[in-house]
Amino acid sequence: MTADSPRSTFVRAVDGLSRATGYLSAGLLLTMLGMICFDVFMRYVLNAPTTWATEISTYVLVAIALLGTAYTQRVDGHIRVEVLLLNLDETARRRLLLVTAWIGLVFLAFAGWQAVVMVWENYVNGTRIFSLLYTPIYLPQIPIALGLFAFALALLAEIRRLSPDMAAWRDPAMVALIVVLAAGLWLMGARPAKAFGTSFDWGSLWIATGAAVAVLLWSGWRTCLTVLGVFVAAALLFHLARGADIGTVVAIQAVVTLGLLALGVPVSLALGLIGLLGIYFLLPSPAPITIAERSWDSINSFTLTAVPMFVLMGALLLRSGLSDQVFDAMVKWLGRFPGGIAHAGVGACGVFAAVSGSSLATAATMGMVACPEMLKRGYSPRLAYGSIAAGGTLGILIPPSVAMIIYGSTVGAPIATLFIAGIVPGVLLVLGFMAVVFIWAVLRPAAAPLSERYDWQTKTRALLQILPITLLIAGVLGALYAGIATPTEAGAMGAAAALLICLARGRLDGPTLLTVLLETVKVTSFLFVIIIGASILTYSFDYLRLPTLLVEAVRDANLSPWMVMLAISLLYIVLGMFIDSISMMVMTLPVLFPLVVAVGFDPIWFGVVLVILMEIGLITPPVGVNLFVLRGLSGDVAMKEIVYGVIPFMLLMMAAVVLLYVAPGLATWLPAQMITTG
Repeated sequence: MTADSPRSTFVRAVDGLSRATGYLSAGLLLTMLGMICFDVFMRYVLNAPTTWATEISTYVLVAIALLGTAYTQRVDGHIRVEVLLLNLDETARRRLLLVTAWIGLVFLAFAGWQAVVMVWENYVNGTRIFSLLYTPIYLPQIPIALGLFAFALALLAEIRRLSPDMAAWRDPAMVALIVVLAAGLWLMGARPAKAFGTSFDWGSLWIATGAAVAVLLWSGWRTCLTVLGVFVAAALLFHLARGADIGTVVAIQAVVTLGLLALGVPVSLALGLIGLLGIYFLLPSPAPITIAERSWDSINSFTLTAVPMFVLMGALLLRSGLSDQVFDAMVKWLGRFPGGIAHAGVGACGVFAAVSGSSLATAATMGMVACPEMLKRGYSPRLAYGSIAAGGTLGILIPPSVAMIIYGSTVGAPIATLFIAGIVPGVLLVLGFMAVVFIWAVLRPAAAPLSERYDWQTKTRALLQILPITLLIAGVLGALYAGIATPTEAGAMGAAAALLICLARGRLDGPTLLTVLLETVKVTSFLFVIIIGASILTYSFDYLRLPTLLVEAVRDANLSPWMVMLAISLLYIVLGMFIDSISMMVMTLPVLFPLVVAVGFDPIWFGVVLVILMEIGLITPPVGVNLFVLRGLSGDVAMKEIVYGVIPFMLLMMAAVVLLYVAPGLATWLPAQMITTG
């Protein structure tokens, strides 16, 4: 007897759990928004700030990020490199997805086990957080264990969906296997003994054995041998790295990391797995509890609460319909210039970037609004899609920027200062993109037919229609510049204002609000599990003193700053061809940032330059995310047309990096004025 995967009781149960954790995370997100807005009201209106809002909001963030992982997995929201997957036929793609799912599941088994150990030990020891609330630490850590367990189940459900012809008896057999594995770990205790006199404990071997049995039970001996082959190859390489020189260690870690990413293992799980291998094979005495501790430490930060607030603000404004009106206003004001509609698209990208914080959202929104309009008016597909692909990158440069929040929290740079530093370079890029459009339209008039004229009354009316979004941008950036609000507070108030705008425009009801909240949960979750994976990965870097050794090597080589910057730029441009921007940043910064500081670069300046380099990656083939977003929206426009169209803009962005190196004041002058004023 076979069971079609949609009818599998196991799949239905796990899907129900994934939806429940998604709804719970959405509710917690709304709660966080309310808490932060309440604290702002108490602080600035009643002059009676709360003593609990900051701390509780941070714990809620941890819960949202981890509990949302199962829902994000269910809607295929976790980021992976799909270069290989996209070039396979359906059967081969399904088989590879099975292999990568099992590989990721092994990491989640280890991570979930250690999360339970961490929570249990902190409960038994009565450990508390030294804060105003003196919170028992195990309480906010419980969502980590629950979230990883739900994530693992959601990944199992995905494996089940990829195996529609599986015999029905294998579902309860898998449940029984999970129970046996959990019981065995419980009997071994929190710190299992070492096995056979090796550095590996019995608990780790128990999980590895259980994983092999699970793959064999559900996916057969071919998939089992493939998964085992990947792990054996990776383990052998890491074993060779033990005791080797630092160059060999870095090379082996890079090869295994890029190999897992190329296979299509979700980025967060691939990074975490490399960190797991480093802990077991590169450290003299493996300490798997580090996996759970790094998961907690990497996202237990109030600074990061700004991420979901700005993502929520952008998602709400997307539903408000103002994006259409912004583009319409730009068309009325810029339409008569050569390439006027493309100017309007770039300008609208700049405005929307100032409220979304996401390049993906900016490209998708303007791709739906501006590109069809340009094609309808006879614009060249290359110019239409190239300009919007480039304009979409502004979402992570013009504040607020999710990438800058993560950069600042990673290296310890002030988020508000980073936001302000991105304004001038962002405006210059907008003007530069418009210059490219103008030159293109002048040289090839057929690619950009002129638009009709509009009278001043029509132009004025168009500006009045976008007054709400203009005031919102001014309020958020003004509060940051004046130093009267933290990025989190500015983001929360901006999200609340966006909510009111949606309500006032009749664009928000219960189902729509739930959709917006779930979208924000998905983005927050996949970003934060990437941060967790990168934090686990870099543990072995820290232990091996890799950043220090790299700085010493550069000093010994007597390299000039421009040579170091050139090497870093080339590295990020190449990585951007294959890896998404956030993964690339959190993976490399722990190693490269000490070098950046050592050669004398300003951290704020480097943050702006890094974001532009990541922007170039967003439009660089073969996996520039913005290119794929627009290809998906374009219908029958070939990918090569979009790629050809984006090349002039990509060259301009490279020139912008050179300009910022020559004139760093473009990024540092405005923040300096903010500091002086403050």
